[in-house]
Amino acid sequence: MGLSTHVLDTMNGCPAAGMQVALYALEGDGEAPKATLIKRLTLNHDGRNPDGPLLDNAALRAGQYRLTFDVKGYFAARGVPLPEPSFLDQVSLDFGVADVTAHYHVPLLVSPWSYSTYRGS
Repeated sequence: MGLSTHVLDTMNGCPAAGMQVALYALEGDGEAPKATLIKRLTLNHDGRNPDGPLLDNAALRAGQYRLTFDVKGYFAARGVPLPEPSFLDQVSLDFGVADVTAHYHVPLLVSPWSYSTYRGS
């Protein structure tokens, strides 16, 4: 199955359709690892990648990755009044992949003021 994500808008109680997401591979240790863009996508009506997994098992490599979610852009497009600067702008989640044969699901539950994530199934 590879790597997947799913974003739920907890303010409106729905999938985050239309949210922009970027996936990066991270290289190097320390505070500022090098981030190489793998892909950008727009979430579908169900808050998921319209093309299925972000990476299938054949493309998934052991290592560090980053998913960046455009939270500010998403809520602004929905007409939510946001302060300037907004509390959340881009939410970046750095995570590791150890077993390339496993399914790594990275869900995000988000509002303009909070977010939560976990390793899903």
